[in-house]
Parts: sequence; C-alpha cells; structure tokens
Amino acid sequence: MGIVGMPNVGKSTLFSVLTQKSVDTSNYPFATIDPNVGVVAVPDERLAVLAKLSQSLKVTPAAMEFVDIAGLVKGAHSGEGLGNKFLANIREVDAVAHVVRTFTDPNVHHVEGGPNPKRDYETIELELILADLNTAQKRLEKLEGTARSGDKLAREALVVVARLVNALKTGQPARALTLTPEELVHITDLNLLTIKPVLFVLNCDESQINDPAPFELQGAPFVRLPLKTEIDLAALNPDEAQEYRRSIGVLNSSVDAFIKAAYGLLNLITYLTTGVTETHAWTITKGTKAPQAAAKIHTDFEKKFVRAEVIYWQELTAAGSYAKAKEQGKLRTEGKEYVVQDGDVIEFKIA
Repeated sequence: MGIVGMPNVGKSTLFSVLTQKSVDTSNYPFATIDPNVGVVAVPDERLAVLAKLSQSLKVTPAAMEFVDIAGLVKGAHSGEGLGNKFLANIREVDAVAHVVRTFTDPNVHHVEGGPNPKRDYETIELELILADLNTAQKRLEKLEGTARSGDKLAREALVVVARLVNALKTGQPARALTLTPEELVHITDLNLLTIKPVLFVLNCDESQINDPAPFELQGAPFVRLPLKTEIDLAALNPDEAQEYRRSIGVLNSSVDAFIKAAYGLLNLITYLTTGVTETHAWTITKGTKAPQAAAKIHTDFEKKFVRAEVIYWQELTAAGSYAKAKEQGKLRTEGKEYVVQDGDVIEFKIA
C-alpha cells in the first residue's frame, strides 16, 4: 500500500508510526526492502490465543508492505514537483492510503497556507485522474486506428477505453466505472492510478475522532487517525497508554484499525497453522481454494495436496486442544474444492 497526499499532511508521520510495528523481514519473501518501505505486522489477536494453546516457540504474523511516497502537488501529472517520479511510485503499489489533514495547527506548515480537507483531497484526486486521462487518451488514439482496420479485439477494447476516457473527463476515477472481468482485461495493462482501491486516512486531532467525513468519499472507506496522539501514546508504557485511551474515548489503537482496514481493502484474509514449533498467519486472497492456500506454505503442497483438516479458531480454543477437538468431532476433512475462510486453522495432508 502506497501512502499518498499533499506535502505536510502526515504521510511520513503515519509511516513512522507504522514502522514501530515492523517485523523481521527475514521471515517474509520480499526481495529488497528500500529505506522508504516498511514491512508491518497485521494485528491479529487470534495468534496469541493459539500460541498459548499450542505452547508455540515462535509466532509469525501476516505482514503488509507500506511505501512512503513523497508529497504530490498541483501539476504533478505534468511533472510539477518531480510529479512523474511520484506517479510512477504509485503505479507500483496494489492500493493507496490517501492521507488528508483535518486538524488546524499554525505551527505545522501547509503548502496552500492552511488545511482544507475537501480542497486537498480534490487536488490529489484530480492529479491522478489527469495522469490516467493522459494514459487512456493515448490508448484510445491507437485503438481508433487499429479498429478501423476491422480488428475485432480492438473494436471491443475501443468501447471500453472510450467509456473510461469519458468518465475521467467528467472527473470520475476509473474505480467508479462498473466493468465486467471481460471488459477489465482491455485496460489492465494501462496500470491506472485511479483504479487502485483507496483508503482515506483523516489525520485528525482528538476532538475530531467521531466527526463525519469532511467531503464526499465516493463510497471509499476511511479511518480517522489522530497521528500526533498515536506518537505520544507510543512513548508510554502499555498501562499508561490504555489509561490515556480511556480518557479520550479511543479504547483500541487507531493504527491497528488502519492496518486491518488496509489488509481488508486488498481483499486479503488469513488462515492459521499452529503447533509447538510455530503459530503462523498465512495471507491469501478471499476465495482461495485449499490446494492454492497450501502452496503458501510450500509450492509442492499444491501438487501433493490430499486433503485439509480444518477447524475454526474459536472452536479449537473452546475445545482446549487438537486432541479434544477431534474427540468432539469438530475437525472437518475438506477436499480440493474447499474455499478457505478467514480464521480457519488448517493442517494439510500431502502425498
């Protein structure tokens, strides 16, 4: 997930808060971690419960990569403020966290003189739309020539790209278009900025935590994150932090809520394995079947898959152990067509 927004709205602060929850990257298959990329643990209360039940020696949470992308400014689509580089960075991520500052503080500079959430949001959105419009118009011109020659595929693509161009011209992001999987095929390689799922992060002060969104979000999710408060809380011991949270009416970490929302935005779920050696959270896309889920542990597991022994994590903890869960008939045997659910605890049987 790329963190974007105007300069001085709290992007780097968010990144700093997130990386306090960073993980040992040697456990994860990321080839290179650049200075502006943080690998962050996805909060999951189930891991501690299962690790205690299994007396696990090691716990490995699911993880996400967050990329701190420098501030975008008006004119970025035409190269202003190193805009081309920043837009290229956004193209490389799977989803976007758009940080919008809602608090007022004369000591924190703002490039437009002062924060205006609606204006700042519209500035970034417009730059991304204009960059996509430039990309889509070039494709449209190319397709018009190919379609005239009678190419059937080009004619089909032309209809979709023309719809896209019209939407972008009216200020709609590409994600606002309702496209079938067959239609999406024609624009996937354009790597559009505004088709990526977006999560709005409203960087607020404590008094704004329960306020409504300050602008129309077009159906996109948002979280309110009092980043200055979260930095102050990070300096306290857990008991002091919890007491302070109670005093301001925020019982759970806003940062944890943000990470969970980001994970869900990417259509990701977690299944679990647990034993004496390790309790491990495995990340899969929602809708993944058992053999493909097994491949996350080892690629050979997909080819050698025989069956999966499955139990929902709460059923396992209620039983008290695998042995008791088996006695109670709680363990299910599932085959190749089983769609893995979030919170499943699985033991794969292979040939």
